[in-house]
Amino acid sequence: MILNGKGLAERRLELLKDEIREQGLSPSLATILVGDDSASALYVKMKHRACEQVGIQSVHVQLPKEATTSDVLDRLKQLNEDPDIHGILIQLPLPLQIDTHLVLAAVAPEKDVDGFHPINIGRLTSGLSGPRPCTPKGIMTILSEYGIQTSGAHAVIIGRSVDVGRPMALMLLLADATVTICHSKTQNLTKITREADILICAAGKPAMVTEDMVKGGATVIDVGTNHVNGKLCGDVDFETVSKIAGAITPVPGGVGPMTIASLMENTVEATRIRCNTVL
Repeated sequence: MILNGKGLAERRLELLKDEIREQGLSPSLATILVGDDSASALYVKMKHRACEQVGIQSVHVQLPKEATTSDVLDRLKQLNEDPDIHGILIQLPLPLQIDTHLVLAAVAPEKDVDGFHPINIGRLTSGLSGPRPCTPKGIMTILSEYGIQTSGAHAVIIGRSVDVGRPMALMLLLADATVTICHSKTQNLTKITREADILICAAGKPAMVTEDMVKGGATVIDVGTNHVNGKLCGDVDFETVSKIAGAITPVPGGVGPMTIASLMENTVEATRIRCNTVL
């Protein structure tokens, strides 16, 4: 079974568009991009295109690649204090001279639609409500919509990043999965991955997951976005793994579109909470 994230995202965005119109909401999202990285610029453009599609107003802040942490914090302060801005997204990665942790912690928690603020990560850890990081949230939506059982399943995650691997593990734990996190220092990786009912790869290495690493019938989620010879490919060798997996996400058209759809959903939810608070 091909887990079509693109088609699912389109359906979710249409529902969100109807919800915005029916509830009379006026959501707004601000993005901050530092530098001229082409991939980051493309991702931001795609997010603004999704905003336009569903009826979310969007504002973009572009800073030069020489910008300092103080420059970013100054613009961030303005957005935090602007009552017309409901969500703020810092496009990652930031240039090396900028303190990423400091910047993410400076976003107002109620406007943190990426779910990276320490308070929101803490709420996730505690099982409390709050904005969830968009990629793991999108993956959980895929699993739910396609009827992939998480309760009692052994989920193995390759990658321990703060934006995917770690929050993914927490969200799967909350969904009653037994979770193993693997990383660059993990020994006997293939032995571990072959035990997975659900295998999620977010390592950033092209085609690192091969047929011999996957249990027959397993669900394989490919988070990778690698450019090889001018083509986008994932962390999973799709051609071989798809022959034995029970379900698999393609690249492109899998997790990526659901990440953007989740961002839109988080923005609308932040708007709804803000409107209820003001009322």
